[in-house]
Amino acid sequence: MDKYVLITGGTKGIGKAVALCLAASGYDLILTYSSDTHTAEETRRELLQNNDVDVRILKADITNIKSISAIDAYLEEQSLELFSVVFNAGLTCRESFEQVSYAAWEEVFFANVHFPVFLMQRIITKMAKGGSVVFTGSLMGIEPHSVSLAYGVSKSAVHALVKNMVKVFVPYEIRVNAVAPGFVDTEWQLTKPEEIRRNIERKVSLGRFCKPEELAEVYKMLIENNYFNGEVVVVDGGYSYK
Repeated sequence: MDKYVLITGGTKGIGKAVALCLAASGYDLILTYSSDTHTAEETRRELLQNNDVDVRILKADITNIKSISAIDAYLEEQSLELFSVVFNAGLTCRESFEQVSYAAWEEVFFANVHFPVFLMQRIITKMAKGGSVVFTGSLMGIEPHSVSLAYGVSKSAVHALVKNMVKVFVPYEIRVNAVAPGFVDTEWQLTKPEEIRRNIERKVSLGRFCKPEELAEVYKMLIENNYFNGEVVVVDGGYSYK
């Protein structure tokens, strides 16, 4: 196929599920990761074992501004054109409102909002016309989120960013959308105490967490459907229906 998709945070969690879904459909992949090289290599081997695609891994920490230049330089050196970009990697901060520091607040906003904006500024000319950008938003950017104010507000900003980027991307013929997941059975959620999981499931009309592979199909749809543009697709199983 020779259609490269860059997925930030693509070696585990939701990012890995999206990578598996896209690889099964023949997309070539560039997956970034922050620090766990062993896990990244394992994910790459898994993808190559089951699919006839090109899979590359690239260390790039979304909290470090130098990663923007590193990704741009890699694409330039390898002469790679991107079909799509999936901004999946994100950061949270669970300090209370009374205790959260300016530095922690700023880091969350840099990772979730500033990093994708300025990476796109650098690489947009390396994207194919007709391609797309997909952000990972969050249900917590829509519903009040008491556990992490910085995370909830930054994800609200991501949703607004998608709406505002539509016109910015028109000259490049690139679409932009977001997926706003609710509660997904990634490694992070699977470690939650059983009582907390049950409380969440009682608020979801389907009575369960989302499977990563179910969510990944939504990303694939947004990449491939040429009429989705400026949308924030909520995938929450009917959260807070009662």
